[in-house]
Amino acid sequence: MTSKSESPIRIQRTYTAPVERVWELWTTGAGIQQWWAPDGFTVRVDELDLRPDGKLVYTMTATAAEQVEFMRNNGLPLETQSHKTFTEITPTSRLCYTTLVDFVPDVAPYEVLTEVDLRPTGEGTEVTMTIEPMHDAEWTQRLVMGRENEMDNLAKLVGQTH
Repeated sequence: MTSKSESPIRIQRTYTAPVERVWELWTTGAGIQQWWAPDGFTVRVDELDLRPDGKLVYTMTATAAEQVEFMRNNGLPLETQSHKTFTEITPTSRLCYTTLVDFVPDVAPYEVLTEVDLRPTGEGTEVTMTIEPMHDAEWTQRLVMGRENEMDNLAKLVGQTH
């Protein structure tokens, strides 16, 4: 849905935690449920098959008043199920997946690729998330804001970022 000329978005953080701990939080149901959702939402992992072509299915629910109001005002359900398909898995260093975008009113479903690279540093773990843009600037901005918030939530869970 996006133009091939649009550049991917990169979000980078360095966490004061070993790469094994950060990897565990990205790749286990218990880990994902602790930080994956943006503020004001919760996540419940329904399925996790960590292998190429394996699936991650989770339900995200708006719980805070501000997010509930935003979702209702924009004609979006308070609870959505998200479907991701893993495309590449290199333990403790790289995780790639596509997300099925089937929740946008009046937009045909399509997929967005996310690549997550983890690199041990002397201070902990550097995480670089590279995301394909969505179908328009507004939804891409929402995606980036959500992912940045999630990365901040991960920092709260494992310690400060640099």
